[in-house]
Parts: sequence; C-alpha cells; structure tokens
Amino acid sequence: MEKFTQIAIDGPAAAGKSTIAKIVAEQLGFVYVDTGAMYRAITWAAIHRGITVEKEEAVANLLNETTIKLVPGGKVLVNDADVTDAIREPAVTSMVSKVATYQAVRAELKNRQAQLAESANVIMDGRDIGTNVLPTADFKFFMIADPRVRAERRYKENIARGIPADIDALEQEIRDRDEMDANREHAPLQQADDAILLDTSHMTIDEVVAEIVRIVTTENKLS
Repeated sequence: MEKFTQIAIDGPAAAGKSTIAKIVAEQLGFVYVDTGAMYRAITWAAIHRGITVEKEEAVANLLNETTIKLVPGGKVLVNDADVTDAIREPAVTSMVSKVATYQAVRAELKNRQAQLAESANVIMDGRDIGTNVLPTADFKFFMIADPRVRAERRYKENIARGIPADIDALEQEIRDRDEMDANREHAPLQQADDAILLDTSHMTIDEVVAEIVRIVTTENKLS
C-alpha cells in the first residue's frame, strides 16, 4: 500500500496557516485541506438554514446531511453551492468558534479529514491537526504571531474581500478566539510535542514557505 506524506500545520487564528499551506502545497504538489473552511462551511449552512447555531444537536444533524467540498484553487462548496466568500463574512466568523467546540461536529469532520489524508500527499492546517486529526503526521508545524500582527493581516484580508472591518475589534476578536480555542473541552489548541514552532510575526510569507519546504524536502527526500 502506498505511503503518503502528511504535513500538519496548527496555530491560532490569522497566524498565516492557510496562506502558507496553500503555497507549500503548490510547491510540493500536495493536496491542501483547509479544515477551518470546513468548520466555517457548516456554520454558514446552519445560519443559512435558520438553525440556531447554539444548539449542538441541530448543527450536528445538519452536518450529517451536508456535503462540503474543497475544490483545488481554494473554492469551498456546500451541497455544490459556492460559499467561498460567504464563509468569511462576519456573521460566520463570530459563530465558528462556538461550532468548533461541538464534539459531534469535530468527530464527523475529523473522520472526513482523515479520509482525505489516506488517499494523497496532504498538507492540512487547523487547530488540532498534529494532536488529534493526524497525530502521526510526518511533519508538524505550529505557527504563532503577535495578536496585533494577526489583526492587521485579517484586516487586510477583509478589506480585499470588500468586508468592512475595524482593526481594534479584530484584535479583540482574535484574542477571544485564542482563549476559546485553548480552553475548549474537546481537542483544544495546543502545540504537539514533536511540532516545530514558527513565530511568523516578523517573517514574510516567502520566508515561512521556504523554511517549511526546506525541512520537508531535506528530511523526506522530496524534490
């Protein structure tokens, strides 16, 4: 049976995980799995259907009848509807942390993510990839950055998408998200013992990408 390579990237919100993972995937020819987009997708689906997001059972039941597809190039489909931009709206952002605490939701999405990792070389980013979803991943990275720096990055992303944003409010939102992720009961955000720590506060995207690619290609003999 062919052995595929797994790369796990974890870290708090807006640390640059998704951006970095996408580029690394392109350079290495890996499949990129955006787990955060999957949580955002089911959050969007619940809001769209008028389901009370605070009710775990209702959200979990909806997930069981919902298809979420991550299309190469970054598109996200929910039941074949393109929600790529919709899942980044403030309404979804404000509720996704709550949805991510639901054990039933995490269990189902974990299964879907693990299945993806069994069929190809993958790079997957999220909050608990190296500790929970892919605990035996070949490479694990934990990315961090100063909250203000992360707020500035999220601000620029929102403005580029045409989404109104306030940088101070974003920083507070990020700090609140950090606290919720780190203290949630199921699969909290934490650095895996064997993960490589990368502080991206003062690193460019190209520098972070180069470091990850260097480590992976050197130790895994990829080319």
